[in-house]
Order: sequence, then C-alpha cells, then structure tokens
Amino acid sequence: MIRQLVQRWGRTQFAAVTCLVWFLPLAAWAGSVDLYPGPAPWAAFGLGILLLVAWLVVVARLRTIEVEPRPRRLDFSAMSAAERRWNAVFAVCAICLIGWLNGAATVDWGILTPKLAAGRPGPLALFAGLLVFLLLALAGAVVSWRRSAAAFRARARGHVGGEPVL
Repeated sequence: MIRQLVQRWGRTQFAAVTCLVWFLPLAAWAGSVDLYPGPAPWAAFGLGILLLVAWLVVVARLRTIEVEPRPRRLDFSAMSAAERRWNAVFAVCAICLIGWLNGAATVDWGILTPKLAAGRPGPLALFAGLLVFLLLALAGAVVSWRRSAAAFRARARGHVGGEPVL
C-alpha cells in the first residue's frame, strides 16, 4: 500500500500527507494541555510522539522505493520558478488562514460582542479588519492554488519520456 501511494503521489507529497498522522494528535495536545487538567492531553501527546517516530521510520525508508519518473505536483527539484512562487504564496495564505481560525477559536469574544452591539467605532473597525484579512487570505489561497496548478500543468505538458523538456 505504501509503494502504491508513493508511486501515485511521489516521495515529497507522500511525506507531506502522511505527516498528518502525528501532527493532528500533537495539535490536539497543544490546544488542550493548558485548558484541560489531567491525563487526556498527555495521552494525545504520547500518541503523537509514538506516531512521529513511526512516521520518521517510514520516511527514512522512502529512499528504497523506486518511483517511476513522471511529473508530480510537489516535485520541488522539477518545479518552474512560477510554480515555486505560487506555491510559496499559497503556503503563506494557508498559514494566515490557519492563524485566523486559531485566533477565532481561542480568543474570548465575550469582551468584544457588547461593544460591537453598542456600535463603538474601534471594535467595529477591528471586526471589519479581521473580516477583510480573512477574505484576502482566502482569495489569495484560491488564486495562488489556481496559478500553481496552471504552472504545474504547463510543466507536465512539457514532460516527455521520463525527462522534462527544457
């Protein structure tokens, strides 16, 4: 099964997707360790560390798996400059979206809501700024993903017989 996924996705994308196996339990631990006393967050931490070790073993063995040469989306060495640039813009926008969602989930909005209801200009400006930031990050992620996909398609069209055409 691992060989089939590596053949389909390539080594880099396989490593990126499978890192969610250990990343999600560690993210759950980080989000709950200070909020919930007791052993539950630490169980998530222990599970995350065990899965991280297992993931590192799997990733270390990826070099032994032969991969058929063909264009893949996350092949950094074969990416064009435009593709790298749009992937970097997408990563920045995705990080901004994750940060916005993290802030929205962890901030106590009870302090702000009565002031918004009263129509105070400062909280209204903050709220508007947060919404504009969210929309810009979302639009940037969509546009950069589409441009990156177009750059990949252009690179894949130039791929002939196992080697990219320069």
